[in-house]
Amino acid sequence: MRKLLAVACLLAVTMVQAQRALTTAPSGGNKKAVVGERIGITDVTIHYDRPGVKGREGKIWGQLVPAGYTDQQFGSSKEAPWRAGANESTTIEFSTDVKVEGQPLAAGKYGFFVAYGAEECTLIFSKDHTSWGSFYYDPAKDVLRVKVKPVTTDRSVEWLKYEFSNQSESKATVNLFWEKLDIPFTVEVDLIQTQLASFRSELRTDMGFFWLGWQSAAQWCVDHNTNLTEALQWADTATGAVLGDLNFISLSTKAQVLAKLGRRDEAMAVMKQAVPLGTMNQIHQYGRQLLTTKKNAEALEVFKANYARYPNQFTTLMGLTRGYSAVGDYKMALENAQKALPMAPNTLNKTSVEKMIGQLKEGKDVN
Repeated sequence: MRKLLAVACLLAVTMVQAQRALTTAPSGGNKKAVVGERIGITDVTIHYDRPGVKGREGKIWGQLVPAGYTDQQFGSSKEAPWRAGANESTTIEFSTDVKVEGQPLAAGKYGFFVAYGAEECTLIFSKDHTSWGSFYYDPAKDVLRVKVKPVTTDRSVEWLKYEFSNQSESKATVNLFWEKLDIPFTVEVDLIQTQLASFRSELRTDMGFFWLGWQSAAQWCVDHNTNLTEALQWADTATGAVLGDLNFISLSTKAQVLAKLGRRDEAMAVMKQAVPLGTMNQIHQYGRQLLTTKKNAEALEVFKANYARYPNQFTTLMGLTRGYSAVGDYKMALENAQKALPMAPNTLNKTSVEKMIGQLKEGKDVN
């Protein structure tokens, strides 16, 4: 009896396995594809199948891809849009909340459909991203619909494809290209809020047990001139007694936050702590930053301090050249430039110094 039961079970398993399809290329030669891009820190990923024109030029739009909604004579949908590809449903996934054509769409994975029109296309983002094609399309599951204008192109695209264009730090255009048509739509992220939310989350993990994470978050806020009050708390942690470290990077970031908040005396006091801890190049770059904000006298003092620590170096001599030139002492600037010239590390630097020497001899500022 046990042997018969075992044989029956084996036959049942064998029959089930026999019904499983082998892995082969998609039917009709339609290629599976995935394309994605990061906008800010938001990942946008599209999975789709690529149908080909296959000699059907002029018969794709409005024919193979019907206008509006149609009854495909299969499945539950009697008014189905195009699946925006071939075979399975096209899906699009966003790792954070976004705006599509200016309309909000929550983070998540969506079935993507298109109701085609020669003058206007309706793009549909559906909660149903697992059903095959659009045979079971249900408008009740729509999360977002937006309307866009299709664009006729000169170049024919044989295999349907999605691409990203017009990229910026917080925005990109997604283009659906097939035959001689482009269906574009914009995806925009709230870079500031998504980045800040990410910082707050990550700083609660093991990344928050080292000063560099707090400093990096604070510096990002300085660079984007945002969230400065919280950035100062992060900078305080980066320089604090528990997790912090007093070094040029951590202190200079704190000073930058204070300066952005208008607390300039405190910022200068912190930088006085930072300068003795900096490398030659770090101090030199700080002096250059002061020059760009027209704090010429302060810049000269920084360049002098750098030279005192690293005398007779090309970098520190060039710092004195720029510092003296900025305050109008062209004689001292020329003297230091002439000392720096034979130390120039390469032809480009040598040419630059020679140009400065010429300017200083004419009584012109080199900055």
